[in-house]
Amino acid sequence: MSAAEPNSSCGISASGNDSKPVRSRTITKIAIALRPPRKSDAVPFLAAVKASRHLHRGWVQPPSTPARYAAFVRRYAPLRNGAAPTHVGLVLCRREDDALIGVFNISEIVRGLFNSGYLGYYAFLPHAGTGYMTEGLELILRVAFRELRLHRLEANVQPANERSLAFVGGAGFVREGFSRRYVRIGGRWRDHVRLALLVEDWRARRAKARA
Repeated sequence: MSAAEPNSSCGISASGNDSKPVRSRTITKIAIALRPPRKSDAVPFLAAVKASRHLHRGWVQPPSTPARYAAFVRRYAPLRNGAAPTHVGLVLCRREDDALIGVFNISEIVRGLFNSGYLGYYAFLPHAGTGYMTEGLELILRVAFRELRLHRLEANVQPANERSLAFVGGAGFVREGFSRRYVRIGGRWRDHVRLALLVEDWRARRAKARA
């Protein structure tokens, strides 16, 4: 499953009280964790991309060469000057063995009156459909709304990608529109359904789940 973007060590608590910026630390649940990509992930990451090429074909284009993976790591490296990030990229791993499950990105973060960003994601085989990505989505939403303090998170999904539409729809994303020939993937301009989740709706869903 995947969502397009406009430019398309498992260990510490996800309490939101840690002073480290999200791009430099790990956010965990019992079985999984989100953490920044590492240079040392290159071999397993590229192997996972290769093994998942049929799953990703036509939907998303993850880094597939050492050079592209190195650029991916640089793009999502922790900021040294303490500035607010304009994009956040985290890999989802299984805590027991650090196996790579998938990737979540929040890109094109704009502050001020907009205070919004774009969600992208993809899973790796054999972990697609196991429920790990659904748990990872809960974590990345916590990053977006609690740590980055965004007001709105948008996801753009190809209309034929029913699993991906159900994935974000199950987390409360609401369809807001349709973008023709929105992103060029695999040499073709692809239409996308535009969905979004607001912080107010995210808070309401969490409160209802706790009730």
